Amino acid sequence: MTAASPRAVAPRLLVLLPSLGTTTELWDGVVARLATAPDAPRILRVDLPGHGASPAAREPFGIAELAASVLALVDEVGGGAFDVAGDSLGGAIALELALAAPERVRSLAMFCSGAMIGTPEGWADRAAQVRASGTASVVAGSAQRWFAPGYLDAHPDGPGGHALKTLIDIDDESYALCCEALAGFDRRGSVAAVHEPALIVAGTHDRVTTPALMAELAGGLPDARFVELAHAAHLAPLEDPAEVAALLAALLDRVDGASAYDRGMAVRRAVLGDAHVDRATAAITPETADFQDFITRYAWGEVWSRPQLTRRQRSIATLASLVTGGHDSELRMHVRAALRNGLTRGEIAEVIQHTAIYAGLPAANGALAIMREVFAETDQAEQTEETNG
Repeated sequence: MTAASPRAVAPRLLVLLPSLGTTTELWDGVVARLATAPDAPRILRVDLPGHGASPAAREPFGIAELAASVLALVDEVGGGAFDVAGDSLGGAIALELALAAPERVRSLAMFCSGAMIGTPEGWADRAAQVRASGTASVVAGSAQRWFAPGYLDAHPDGPGGHALKTLIDIDDESYALCCEALAGFDRRGSVAAVHEPALIVAGTHDRVTTPALMAELAGGLPDARFVELAHAAHLAPLEDPAEVAALLAALLDRVDGASAYDRGMAVRRAVLGDAHVDRATAAITPETADFQDFITRYAWGEVWSRPQLTRRQRSIATLASLVTGGHDSELRMHVRAALRNGLTRGEIAEVIQHTAIYAGLPAANGALAIMREVFAETDQAEQTEETNG
C-alpha cells in the first residue's frame, strides 16, 4: 500500500481509506473542505494494493494485513495516535485498526461499510469474474451500486464518471485479492470492544451496506453516532463531500473536547473490564471520590492512554512494578488485565520469573501464587459460564 504525501505539520493526523475499486481521489472533495479549517489536521490518504499509486499484489492477504500496512505508513510519517476514516473496504480496515491497535486510534469513522460486508460467496464470484474478464466487467454493476439514482446524469463530467474510468485501471489480481480479503472478514462479534468515539454513516440508497445494517452496527458500538445521508448510496465521500467533511470535523472536535476523565474511563474499562470498574464505581464514597477521579484521569486518561507503548507492553511493565513493590491486591487485578491485554499465561509467568532476579525470590514466589489463583478463578468462571450457557 502506498500513501499520498501528507501535509507537513499539524497537531493531529487523520487517515483516510478508500473503497474497493477507487483510489485516494475518492476523498478529494472532503480534503479540500477540511483543509480550509483553522485547525486542519494532517491528512494521510492510503491506496489499496494495486489501486492508484500502490504496487500490485500477487499473494493473498486479509483485512488484518491491510490494517498492519496502514500502521506502518503512519509510523513512516511520525507515528503516534491518529483518527481514521474509511469508505466500504476502507471502513472495514478502519474498524480492524480500532480493534487491533486501540491505543493508536483516537476515533473511528465508517462510511457505507460494516463489520461484515456482503457474503463470502458473493465476493468469491466477484473475484472470479474479475480474474476472467478484468475490472472493466464490473463497471456497470459498480455504477449501480456506487451512486444514488440520477447522480451520474446530474454530474456527467463530475468525479463519479472519473471514478468509473479509474476502476478500469485497477490491477485485476489485486482487486480479486481484495474481494477475497472481504470474503474472510467478519468482526460482528468484536465491535463492542471499540470504546473510541465512532461515526457510522450510511447512504439512503446504498443496497450493499444498507442504513438498517449500519444502524445495527452503530448500536453495537459503545460510543457511536449514526447518520444517514439522504442523497448518497455507497460512495458518500464522493457523492456528498460537504456533509462528510462537516461530519468528520464534528467528530474530530468531539475527540479533542473529550475530557481526560472520559478517555480514562474508556481505557480503564477496556483494560480491567466493565464488571471490575462497575464494582469500583459502586463502592465510591464521598471520602474516596476524589481519589477515584484522580486515578481515572491521570493513571488511565493520561499514562495508559499514551501511544508510545501498547497496552500489552504496559501490562508487562505494570506486572513487574507491582511484583517489585509487593502490591499483592493490585497484582491480582493486573494479572487479569494482562490476560485481557493479550498476554498468554506463559508470558505472565515469564514476566514474574524475570522480575525475581531484580525484585527478589520471595516477592516473585508470592506473585506466582497469586497468578495461579487468578488462573484458577478464570478457569472456574469459564466452566461456570459454559455450564450455564
